Amino acid sequence: MAKEEASSVVSDFINFLNSSPTAFHAVEEAKKLLRSFGYEQVSEREDWKLEAGKRYFFTRNHSTIVAFAIGKKYVAGNGFHIVGAHTDSPCLKLKPITKVSKAGFLEVGVQPYGGGLWHTWFDRDLTIAGRVIIRDEKDGSASYLHRLVRIEEPIMRIPTLAIHLERGINDGFKVNTQTHLLPVLATSIKAELNKEVAENGPVEIEVQTDEKKTKEKTTAKNSNHHSLLLQLLASQVGCQPVDICDFELQACDTQPSIVAGAMKEFIFSGRLDNLCMSFCSLKALIDATSSESSLEDETAVKMVALFDHEEVGSNSAQGAGSPVMLNALSRITNSFGSDPKLIEKAIQRSFLVSADMAHALHPNYMDKHEDNHQPKLHGGLVIKHNANQRYATNAVTSFIFREIATQHNIPIQDFVVRNDMGCGSTIGPILASGVGIRTVDVGAPQLSMHSIREMCAVDDVKHSYEHFKAYFKEFSHLDAKITVDI
Repeated sequence: MAKEEASSVVSDFINFLNSSPTAFHAVEEAKKLLRSFGYEQVSEREDWKLEAGKRYFFTRNHSTIVAFAIGKKYVAGNGFHIVGAHTDSPCLKLKPITKVSKAGFLEVGVQPYGGGLWHTWFDRDLTIAGRVIIRDEKDGSASYLHRLVRIEEPIMRIPTLAIHLERGINDGFKVNTQTHLLPVLATSIKAELNKEVAENGPVEIEVQTDEKKTKEKTTAKNSNHHSLLLQLLASQVGCQPVDICDFELQACDTQPSIVAGAMKEFIFSGRLDNLCMSFCSLKALIDATSSESSLEDETAVKMVALFDHEEVGSNSAQGAGSPVMLNALSRITNSFGSDPKLIEKAIQRSFLVSADMAHALHPNYMDKHEDNHQPKLHGGLVIKHNANQRYATNAVTSFIFREIATQHNIPIQDFVVRNDMGCGSTIGPILASGVGIRTVDVGAPQLSMHSIREMCAVDDVKHSYEHFKAYFKEFSHLDAKITVDI
């Protein structure tokens, strides 16, 4: 890869990270990127009229996105070449009732999402981002809109306890996620002085009921949330606090993602797990399909599927455990052929790269890796293996992905967890078992996984992008040479 192209990949990735504090924002950024390269949005609620040689995408819940490019020579029953990743990361999500007042402080009620390193959330400059549902009234008729929101400046902090009040803190800090993780929003004295957002101040609005307008008093859920918080959100969205009907928000670090280190070899950022794999796969798909000739001789469908809720098991309407993947494959196949058996043939001709970040060898904890499986930063994508199927890799799928690396002189590594340690999992086994598709589990190596501030190597972003792009371009040719089940 040319130096200019490599630099562009990293720069674009940093911009993507800084624009994606939540899964909702990551999907919005993906939509913008896809549209700028000619991908057309389709809706799962409507019939699809697809054409060979065209590019499409759809979203579900605005937190999962599936993009696909149909080869010019595609016919129903041909395979799908897919990279799957996830948009969510461990975080602190706001509770349905966030209003907490203690000792003269206004605090925000949050709940842990996923398996985060919660001690890393203390003493960080925090803000709030996510989505809100707002009431929009025009000509006496109300509609309800989904809006993304992000407060840029730091508005909250979770302060640690002074060592003078907990002398043994350095001997072991155990976070109580119910009592310790409450961000401080303001002091009640200052909030009272702010007349515009005085607590529990009623707001008069008109409510349409049975063709008759009546004046009603409402507190805009002030009983559930601090008025100050609602005012901050409303000012960002451009509405009144009373128009906020509900929200799905999370606490976010305000420190930007950067290229760092003495040799500028690292990326320091939150959410590398798994926005790194999401971005690299998406950019690889776009760059492998955007030229006039890229789909001319292609017989398959190239796809990227970025799912929500991996960090909590994928069991949601928009997670990898839902029918979203199978539905997409079926609808595309059925758009080009009516035989219901064609989807079964297509699945057996398909291949999934499950891409989720991997554990790099930590120089201060080398005993956590066994000697023969120590993924290194700068060493390229890691193929993940597990005999108990916590990863979906097998000899055939591992060979295919490794062979692509070999042909392009791209570094590749292997990982197996120590026998005396538990093993995490990915969307790979979920999709392999649920859809029946051949799958390899891979991921770029990183440190500080699930911390509020993670790190990976600049080189591995480049290697991941190159590897995924080579896979999209050459899988069909390589797969034709492999004989199994005959």
